[in-house]
Amino acid sequence: MDFREKTKRKKSKLAVVALILAFGLIIIIPSGCADQATADSDGRMNIVTTTTMLYDMAVSIGGDHINATALMGPGIDPHLYQASAGDVTKMQDADVVIYNGLHLEGKMGDIFASLSTSGRNIICAEDGIDDSMLLSDEFNPDIHDPHIWFNVTIWKDVAKHVAARLIEIDQDNADIYSANLISYLAELDSLEQYIKGRIEEVPENQRVLVTAHDAFRYFGGAYGFVVMGLQGISTDAEAGSADVSNLASFIAENQIKAIFVESSVPPRNIEALQAAVKARGFEVEIGGELYSDSLGDESSGHDTYILTFKANIDTIVDALK
Repeated sequence: MDFREKTKRKKSKLAVVALILAFGLIIIIPSGCADQATADSDGRMNIVTTTTMLYDMAVSIGGDHINATALMGPGIDPHLYQASAGDVTKMQDADVVIYNGLHLEGKMGDIFASLSTSGRNIICAEDGIDDSMLLSDEFNPDIHDPHIWFNVTIWKDVAKHVAARLIEIDQDNADIYSANLISYLAELDSLEQYIKGRIEEVPENQRVLVTAHDAFRYFGGAYGFVVMGLQGISTDAEAGSADVSNLASFIAENQIKAIFVESSVPPRNIEALQAAVKARGFEVEIGGELYSDSLGDESSGHDTYILTFKANIDTIVDALK
């Protein structure tokens, strides 16, 4: 059933409910169905995304023609996220579900597979990326790094894929999605210029980014940084004492100015690393907090992809230059 047919059926259902209520009868509607009917009564497409990054993209492309919800809020670690029964209901009731793939939402794979086989409209960001652009895990070449949003060029490809699928699903608003995509891509072009301009302020021998987990390899490859994380590409892996020791020696020997905590990862490992560096006779600063697996919240002023990326690059450059 396509989106337009679904909308017509829901309007018919609402008309029946209204008629029943007019005659004074009391009916009980399961909460999931009630939410869905309310959200779609204006004819807009109901979209559920997993991450805040994909939520922002959906809103940028869909504009006023969609209702969007993100399952994971700011500061939530998608590697460890477990969907609740309410989350599953939201995805089942949605017109479209958008997720990252590449095992970012590692504990939700079975849910996506079930939704897909049941004929739901599923958009996977991974499907919009050429395999040649993907980075493999350093220790397991069969696993790809899921942190694709830290290369703006890749994120543009994801945006094109998401827009194409939305147009396929909701052809009545194709022109609007196409126009919004063009505007969004122009904004991403400006973001990339900003990133490259600020990086020029950092001496090449100081372009080393040390973080809590290995989330920034796409950033490093795109913008010329050596990237080192205490944990692997998933926060499921714990940093061992040998990891801390080896990285502390590297920082001390190369006199790296700053290391960084992450918004979605507890700071204890980076604090332990800082202490280990000090024990080697070198003082390294904690240069600030980076957004890694989610955007900032509204109070931070960094609640869009572009504002979050600018905040990250400003934090990195100001600490290392």
